[in-house]
Amino acid sequence: MPSKAGVAGLTTALLLSKKPGYKVVIAAKHMPGDYDIEYASPWAGANYMPVSIGGTEAADWDKKTWMVLADLAANHPGAGIHFQDCEIHNRSQDVGTATATWFSGLLSPNPWFAKVVPNFRLLSKESLAPGIDSAIAFTSVCINTAIYLPWLVSQCLANGVIFKRAVFEHIIDATYNGFHPSGKVSLVVNCTGLMASMLGGVQDSTVTPARGQIVVVRNETNKMFNISGTDDGESEACYIMTRAAGGGTILGGSYQKGNWDGQPDPNLATRIMKRAVEMCPALTNGKGIEHLDIIRHGVGLRPVREGGNRIEKEKVNGVWVVHNYGAGGAGYQCSYGCAQAAVDLVDEAYGFISTL
Repeated sequence: MPSKAGVAGLTTALLLSKKPGYKVVIAAKHMPGDYDIEYASPWAGANYMPVSIGGTEAADWDKKTWMVLADLAANHPGAGIHFQDCEIHNRSQDVGTATATWFSGLLSPNPWFAKVVPNFRLLSKESLAPGIDSAIAFTSVCINTAIYLPWLVSQCLANGVIFKRAVFEHIIDATYNGFHPSGKVSLVVNCTGLMASMLGGVQDSTVTPARGQIVVVRNETNKMFNISGTDDGESEACYIMTRAAGGGTILGGSYQKGNWDGQPDPNLATRIMKRAVEMCPALTNGKGIEHLDIIRHGVGLRPVREGGNRIEKEKVNGVWVVHNYGAGGAGYQCSYGCAQAAVDLVDEAYGFISTL
């Protein structure tokens, strides 16, 4: 029973639903179509820019996820994912800032994913704008979350997954009140994201928000851009991506750890737009931010966890719980790898259950 209908919960439920013998219920406060500050997944860009460090579990999760996202982009247009060329620009002056630390794996001149993504290359120094010390480029994907999350729901429904609205005070609440058609819940998968910091039985104090603010515009670009930092503060960022299927272009952003504010900051929005137009003049044909056609402003709280994702199993009040949360800003690009790791733990737990 995945307990949140974000990208982690939906992906885990989808993989579980493909295995014979599992009857899956998603019981969640928020579902695709909702927009709430507690619910990070709809606000994401989202894309594939691996920030993981080579040789780690996180890199392995990212690698496994790329294979699925690339297949969806190539062969399943209904998922709302498309390929897009991506450039990552690096400034040495940003080393040690919050944004550069977040992007540390991505900014490596020889990153582990160079042999995973298509068309990886180093850009020549001569081709870079003043102040940019190095840059890489590769083919990535951009995900229209307004299409992709409902698509995941549709795939789950086709496999018999049941969806129910629910609010839980404690993780074990998911085993009560007849949520499961059998009348009994034998295992809970905890995909509560940021709310893992507050959920009884979990209350993970190492989970904190990293506030991201974006502007969504109708202007389009044929490239995705990211830079290691800005001159407007170490917790501010500059990234640009155009979503698939008319989803608009995301201009970001910020990485404000510990900030729970769900309201857009108009001054930050102005800085975001100015940085985007400077980085990608094609957005407005070389004109100013007044030529950006704004769809909306948004704020999302990335569920960051010290030490990275928690993918573990434990017993709580005698019930097996498998955790899959804490991906921060990497939730989409590690989604299938993390979900498979969680499913493997579910299989282990049921193996233990069957021998008791």
